[in-house]
Amino acid sequence: MEIRDKVGFLPHSPGVYRFLDAEGTIIYVGKAKDLKRRVSQYFRPPEALDRKTRAMVSHIADLMHTVVETEEDALLLENNLIKQFQPKYNILLKDGKTYPWLCVKKESFPRVFITRNVVKDGSQYFGPYSNAAHAHSLINLISNLYKIRSCKLNLSKEQIEKGKYRPCLNAHISRCKAPCVGNISEEEYNSQIEEIVQILKGGVGKLIRENRAQMRLAAEELRFEDAQLYKERMEMLQKHYDKSLVVNQSMAEADVFSIISDDTESYCNYLRITDGCIVQSFSMELKCRIEQSPEEVLGIFIGEIVSRFGKLYKEVIVPIIPDIKIEGCHIHIPFKGDKAALLELSRKNAAALKADKIKQEEHLRPEEHKNKIVATLQKDLNLERPPKHIECFDNSNIQGTNPVASCVVFRDGVPSKKDYRHFNIKTVVGANDFASMKEVLNRRYSRMLQEGEPLPDLIVVDGGRGQLNFALEALMEMGIEDKIKIVGLAKRLEEIIIPGDPTPLFLDKNSSSLKVLMHIRDEAHRFGITHHRNRRSKSQIVSELSQIKGIGPVTEEKLLRHFKSVARIKQATKDSLAAVIGSKGADIIISHFNKET
Repeated sequence: MEIRDKVGFLPHSPGVYRFLDAEGTIIYVGKAKDLKRRVSQYFRPPEALDRKTRAMVSHIADLMHTVVETEEDALLLENNLIKQFQPKYNILLKDGKTYPWLCVKKESFPRVFITRNVVKDGSQYFGPYSNAAHAHSLINLISNLYKIRSCKLNLSKEQIEKGKYRPCLNAHISRCKAPCVGNISEEEYNSQIEEIVQILKGGVGKLIRENRAQMRLAAEELRFEDAQLYKERMEMLQKHYDKSLVVNQSMAEADVFSIISDDTESYCNYLRITDGCIVQSFSMELKCRIEQSPEEVLGIFIGEIVSRFGKLYKEVIVPIIPDIKIEGCHIHIPFKGDKAALLELSRKNAAALKADKIKQEEHLRPEEHKNKIVATLQKDLNLERPPKHIECFDNSNIQGTNPVASCVVFRDGVPSKKDYRHFNIKTVVGANDFASMKEVLNRRYSRMLQEGEPLPDLIVVDGGRGQLNFALEALMEMGIEDKIKIVGLAKRLEEIIIPGDPTPLFLDKNSSSLKVLMHIRDEAHRFGITHHRNRRSKSQIVSELSQIKGIGPVTEEKLLRHFKSVARIKQATKDSLAAVIGSKGADIIISHFNKET
């Protein structure tokens, strides 16, 4: 039976489908709330599919499917099959497998410790904690509140009764109640473990209320030592609770998801909120093998979280509505208040993961990182060739005085400072940024054409449509407007102005393309301002000395070279001045500044 015939027989039901190649290997696993409608989308005309999806479809030789009762069942089955078969075209889940967990060991007199290896032996694991400091602070809190063991002894009933062990140092300093010698019963010890589990699940508020009640009861019964103990425990719990509280504690339970997507990677974060506290945070990178919408990617991430940590709370907060529905969950997008603040916090965690990955890539694979930046910029600006050579221009003047311009050069997305150039405006009178921009581009590229130097792939003009139009005129006068792509970058909204397009282009504030363009624009501004400041300072110094009758340009230069500044010249003695410009010149200088005083 042909593959297209099989698609025609698929049911309109929730389920999971698998694509197989000619060798019978599963190359893609997907979920659907309507199997027939979803799978049919892959077999549209080739021009309706993106390049990666066309490549996958060309390898499909067979189709298998499984019908399930609900979308949630499809989500979990898809997640399990992806982990089992690792299909070539599915999203690659890159998580932090080395993140720390807190383990409550399944054993007699359980230990509580930090581990990075999860072993399915019946022990309880809490985490993972993307911030190791948080895990260590919890361990410190537990060790201060509860007297539990940290040793690895086999504390079975038989071993304790044989008297094989002796109390260790922790028992002598009251950090452990020495279960190894029978100083505490297993029931009493396990009551401590139950409270620890309650803390790790986020139930700190309840423990604070219980300790407050016990403190008051002990005080009423005149058991003041016990009351003091409950008070100290309550204060330690309250201190931890205050640090953990991120929203109003009236928000009992919520799960928060966020996603930041690039072309091929998505960075997701998950937060679990209990009594206003973050009790769990988990971030993951998802590498997309074929074109998938952010809604689909977020759905896959939610499925991974359900697979790892179990059922979600009834309230689920998201930035976009995913392509799944989970029974019993209210999935929604908040726009203000504490819930919106939580969503922003989750987004910052996802952005932090993205920033870390970019820094690692930049450090470990610098060439690959540069090529990726250039390729992204080419795609975002719809350029015919990769913009490996970019030049940016900026004008500087104060009320038309000392007008200058700067040209900075980026190669492969990074500054090439040896190619930076300054320009003193020669033909424009007054503060005319438009004409100044035209003059500078004319001078820059007419010289490059004369000397046979390669022209840039992209020109960025610091300014709006006015500066861009005059810059384009300069290129047209030289006949090179078709050889170089030129854009303007306006400061107010960071919009990109493209010649001939009345609508500005707005890139995502977090996109690498916009960051590169802003970097080169800011570098051109910095370089131009520095040159303008130096030129203005020099002109002010020269004009002050040039006002002295009898002191010519040569004498000015001698004085400035020797004394470095006008202030030092004013303070100089007649002898020191005479040593440089003679006694007659010294008399003129001293006489001038005495009159000024």
